[in-house]
Amino acid sequence: MNEELRRRLGGIDTSTPSLARMHDYFIGGKDNFAADRKAADALLAIAPEIKEMAQEEQAGHKRIVRFLAGEGIDQFITVATARPTQDHTQKVARELRPDVRTVYVDNDPIVLTHARAILAADPRVAVVEGDILHPSEMLAHTALRRLIDLDLPVGVIIRGVLQYIPDADDPFKCVARLRDGLARGSFIAISHVVFDERPELAEPIVDIYRRILRREEDASRKRAEVLRFFDGMELVEPGLVYAGEWRPESPFFVQRPSKAWVTWGVARVV
Repeated sequence: MNEELRRRLGGIDTSTPSLARMHDYFIGGKDNFAADRKAADALLAIAPEIKEMAQEEQAGHKRIVRFLAGEGIDQFITVATARPTQDHTQKVARELRPDVRTVYVDNDPIVLTHARAILAADPRVAVVEGDILHPSEMLAHTALRRLIDLDLPVGVIIRGVLQYIPDADDPFKCVARLRDGLARGSFIAISHVVFDERPELAEPIVDIYRRILRREEDASRKRAEVLRFFDGMELVEPGLVYAGEWRPESPFFVQRPSKAWVTWGVARVV
């Protein structure tokens, strides 16, 4: 972590685990603290494959951004609980679309700090404070509207967010409202952990996240429940599948579900 980031993070509580910093630890990053590593190690003690899952989710994100850019998408909104990595949306999409514009949305102060420090110099990037539970406010944000033309197709990528939001908060309705705010021909991509293959792990993992998030509700889901997020849209092939199965660069790279039970799905707004 460089000195500039240390200065900006000076007023942020690092004694409480952060989902974003835990994700950074899972993918081998260095921008995490003792509290994050302790919580992450508790999860790894239950399911060591979580590191592989985080890496598979990230690799799937890269393939999906390339797919969307290939479909003509040149403006993106990324909603995530992870700081931008070296393969962040803007960088990957720019390989195919040099004029791409990207808005990153998060409500984690550390993610916002990192994103602004890393991306602030790019005039085609904005970092916005917001979350999926307030889609109308997110789409109306001045910084977002400066870059994103909502009358044209947009690629929205929701990464590792919905799996922490219980049904009581009605995330399905929030995604539907987001969908309704997008032009036809837009896409929504979602990554989400599912417990179909490892149901015995749901309770102990959820218990750890309850303590981290200080909530009592269980937000764990199986694949059939995650499919509801795509209601009213047209899923593109191969549908909602395990991350390694979403259009892999080679069939030899496909991860077995027992090793990577995180899914990706992409749907077109019709």
